[in-house]
Amino acid sequence: MWNYKQRKCIFTLLGHLDYIRTVFFHHEYPWIISSSDDQTVRIWNWQSRQCIAILTGHNHYVMCAQFHPKEDLIVSCSLDQTVRVWDISGLRKKAAMPGPSSYDENPNKQVDLFGNTDAIVKYVLEGHDRGVNWCTFHPSLPLIVSAGDDRQVKLWRMNESKAWEVDTCRGHFNNVSCAIFHPRQELILSNSEDKSIRVWDMSKRTGVQTYRREHDRYWVINAHPDQNLFAAGNESSILVH
Repeated sequence: MWNYKQRKCIFTLLGHLDYIRTVFFHHEYPWIISSSDDQTVRIWNWQSRQCIAILTGHNHYVMCAQFHPKEDLIVSCSLDQTVRVWDISGLRKKAAMPGPSSYDENPNKQVDLFGNTDAIVKYVLEGHDRGVNWCTFHPSLPLIVSAGDDRQVKLWRMNESKAWEVDTCRGHFNNVSCAIFHPRQELILSNSEDKSIRVWDMSKRTGVQTYRREHDRYWVINAHPDQNLFAAGNESSILVH
């Protein structure tokens, strides 16, 4: 955890046993979610500086894990070719409990976590033919997008009882590193080791724009929350479009 104004590290969270792939803040609670090659997803309380949950179930590197923007859900994806949706409402209820029963007050509670009562697998989404590198929720609709080494970008829909594959965006010709929803338009943005960024029409699942660089594989992409800008990271630079 860094103070970016002072440009210094405030503290370090230790616990993962292998490379950490992604980290994200929760939109409301003092939580951080991390995904790792140790095949786990971990949730940390940055106020108490404790690990408050360990999500086990993936059987290969976990490449990405993110909180839902509004609900008590997590989406994760792995090189085990699956996308998983987790219900963490039990964790939220436990965190809200007053007194020493909360994790904030008693970090020794961690021994309970391996029962996974606080984070329950809700759905396992199978459809990718190879490892899955990225997954994220739609900002407002019950949709998930995922990107994989099968060169595909997949769109999934979910309701209270089930989740299913809607369609696949095909066009990348190498591993797809990252895919996100545009924050305000019906578009999906993806980038790939094929040295391209692609923009897809979400309703038609067709490509509408491609940005290509000759020498740089792309690894990650993000959209500005308010302005019509997106940033993509490749092997030599960050590009802003």
